[in-house]
This record gives sequence, structure tokens and C-alpha cells, in this order.
Amino acid sequence: MTREEFVNNPRPREGIIEALKKDVPKYSGREVLLCFTCDPYQQLELTKHLTRRTIEILHQNDIAVRILTKAGQRSMRDFPLLNDKDFYGATLTLISDTLTEFYEPCAESYKSREVALREAHRIGIKTWVSLEPVIVPEETLEIIKRTYSFVDEYKVGKLNYVKTDIDWSKFLKDVTDLLKKYNKKYYIKKDLASYGEDIEDDIYDDLFDDEGFVRSIE
Repeated sequence: MTREEFVNNPRPREGIIEALKKDVPKYSGREVLLCFTCDPYQQLELTKHLTRRTIEILHQNDIAVRILTKAGQRSMRDFPLLNDKDFYGATLTLISDTLTEFYEPCAESYKSREVALREAHRIGIKTWVSLEPVIVPEETLEIIKRTYSFVDEYKVGKLNYVKTDIDWSKFLKDVTDLLKKYNKKYYIKKDLASYGEDIEDDIYDDLFDDEGFVRSIE
């Protein structure tokens, strides 16, 4: 299968729900991320409802969910399923629609994602934002200023594998100063943290274990 075929023709893994029901009881009492390597609210979810069924199964086994999506308002359909143990999160990389379309094709707009976060917060769902990768530092800082009143936690990670003239040491100081100003819980990804001195904050790399479960963050 070519990359284009994989991206343009997603399909559910055969037997995934049955496999989940069989495997999940042994993880009772934990928290699982949905999800880090793909999006739980692709267009396919509108008809297949796999994420919805997954949340229901996880909750039946006393497992909390931490959602991460770029689907914006499309993901709000499952808000009634979430409880006070769950987190709803969005990846917020850029504000500009033009840049978003270039760097995040097929993702919903920044505005749509902001609307979903606001609504989650309004109805009492805990919220978080992944600020990764940082592409335009000024936009990342502006995102925090626009969202801090309805976002509980932030995770921040630098742009990798692309040569830039970004002063990561300056950005690290700017972003941590801003998050401290707003008294926000945050995690700095290890690659970015390496640009600072005496970083005492939690490291985002360590938030998730090898199986995709969320480590204790108390």
C-alpha cells in the first residue's frame, strides 16, 4: 500500500472492537490516550462510531480517556459520554487558516478547535492542548493568550527535522514565563527542554508509557 492510499483510504482494523473488549479488563483503573499517532475523529468516525464505542467500553472497565484531536466541532458529538475523570484535548499548532491548510491538510480550522475546547470547558470536561510542533513561536504564544481561560493543561514541543532560525532558548523562556503567569499546569517535551537550564517541570515524553497509557501526573 502506498502512502497516498493509506492516507486517503482509511479503514477500520478488522475485529478491533472485539479485541478491545477482550483485552481491556486487565487495564482497569488506568487512563488511556485517544490517540497519539492518528486522530480518533477522522471523517470515518461519522459512520463507523469506533471512537464512541471505544469510550463506552473503556468506561465500562473503569478506564478514563484523554482525547487528542484536530477535528474540532466534529468531535463534540461524544461530549455527553465524557465524565469528570476524562480529558478532552486539541492540537493547536497555528492560528492562520492559510498556514493551517499548508501544514495540517484535512485538519479542522483553529477556530473550530477553539470552539470545541470552549464548549468542553463550559460543560465541565477537563481540557488540554498540545502545542506541538511549534512552527511560528509568536502564534504559539498567542494561542496560549487566547485559550488559557478554558484550558487546564498544555504540552509544548519544538519543530524537529526541519532547519529553522528559531531561537529555541528564547522561546522556551517566553512560553514557560507565560504559562506560569497564567498559573497553568504544563509539560515541556524533552527536545525543547534541552534548550533551558535547570528545567524542573515534568517532561512530556514521560507522560505516556510504551503502551499509550497516561502515567500518573499528580
